[in-house]
Amino acid sequence: MTIANEQQLRMLAPPAGRAKVVLDTDTYNEIDDQFALVQMMMSPERFDVQAIYAAPFHNARSSGPAQGMELSYEEILRLLARLEISATGLVHRGVTEFVGLQKQSRNAPAVDDLIARARRASPTEPLYVVAIGAISNVACAILDAPDIVERIVVVWLSGNAPDWPKEFEQRAQFNLRQDVGAAQVVLDSKVPLVFVPAMPVTSHLHASVAEIERYVEPHGDIGRFLAQRFKAYNADHVGWTKRLWDMAAVGWMLNSDWCPSFIRPTPILTDDMQWVEDPSRHAMRYVGFVDRDPIMRDFFTKLAAFAAR
Repeated sequence: MTIANEQQLRMLAPPAGRAKVVLDTDTYNEIDDQFALVQMMMSPERFDVQAIYAAPFHNARSSGPAQGMELSYEEILRLLARLEISATGLVHRGVTEFVGLQKQSRNAPAVDDLIARARRASPTEPLYVVAIGAISNVACAILDAPDIVERIVVVWLSGNAPDWPKEFEQRAQFNLRQDVGAAQVVLDSKVPLVFVPAMPVTSHLHASVAEIERYVEPHGDIGRFLAQRFKAYNADHVGWTKRLWDMAAVGWMLNSDWCPSFIRPTPILTDDMQWVEDPSRHAMRYVGFVDRDPIMRDFFTKLAAFAAR
């Protein structure tokens, strides 16, 4: 049976009212982080955004995690400028190295800021950490200050569903495989965790070029910027849609009915990125489905209203 006490279950319940949040994002890695960040910043009725952290990443778009973090930091600044939001005191650079299987903490302004903000929160008014990249910054904060797990809720768009067939491609597990050690730290820490899987849950949260051109591009500088990022991601737009995975984590926070979820045991993650089920493990909330349409409708509606101010 899943082990959870009353306090843990209360913290794992969908947030009521306006939540204090920080966003941890590898914003330059793809194009979905940009959409998620903009939707969060355009939703002040639901989010009191306390900070935005640049997360590291390493793929063809960066020479290593340090450059990935810096590129993400710069992309956050570009987005906020187009949203007419000051980045001063809001945006913080993250770690420049992954935690790794050695579970080695790294220093960064984002780590220090998260610890300080978490310690000002409480189990009854937790700080929500919406993580949509490699979870290195969050893991470092937990390694340095284990007490914060009683004051935060982590909403992480992470790897594929534990029962997703291993024979299928692993590319969608990017956030997980970038820093397996950091993921293990978070999963084993007993922090209240909302796990948002990639395949096959958020994988159908996608949009087409035609949709972006109609509902995003006409709406101000931020709309043009997002549309440019979207269309430049792939040269061939015929029959093509782009998954906007990271919007699901923000979508669950906006309205949990859009992302139905349930309580289940937190699985064990092995060093070779296999999931091991253990019914005696502590509880997490697991998003089992994403209703794409209301998430996108909310985004389009808020973007149009922002541009029409």
